[in-house]
Amino acid sequence: MDKADGDIKRPPPVKVLSGQLRTATETSGEPSGAGWLVKLSGTRLLPVSLVWMQGTVMEVQAELNSVLLMDDTGTFTVQGVNNIPKGKPCLSSGKYVMVMGAVQAVSPEPVVRAVKMADLSERADLHRKMWTLEVEELQQVLVPG
Repeated sequence: MDKADGDIKRPPPVKVLSGQLRTATETSGEPSGAGWLVKLSGTRLLPVSLVWMQGTVMEVQAELNSVLLMDDTGTFTVQGVNNIPKGKPCLSSGKYVMVMGAVQAVSPEPVVRAVKMADLSERADLHRKMWTLEVEELQQVLVPG
């Protein structure tokens, strides 16, 4: 795709935990469009630009167009939430949600610009229990150890 048109071909979202993003390092000039390297176990590195994350809404800051989420490894901020179609039901404290978006920053806390959000609260216990396993499984497939 032509970068002049503002369309950048990106890989699909990668499932990550906030704690993994917090220790990521920025890359430059990656042909894959990935802007961050997440260090997995050993010497394994996972390039990411778009992420899929899940967590519980801790704080809604509607005036700042953002929410603070928490997963099992820490907190992260999601920006651009007021612009997400069907995103309004996700904007309540205590909801368990998924978010897909582009990584904006990783330190001191990960910041993701949302492109999609969905409310997973109806089966939150199941989603929460499975999430870390889903993340580990996908990362093992993407970067075998």
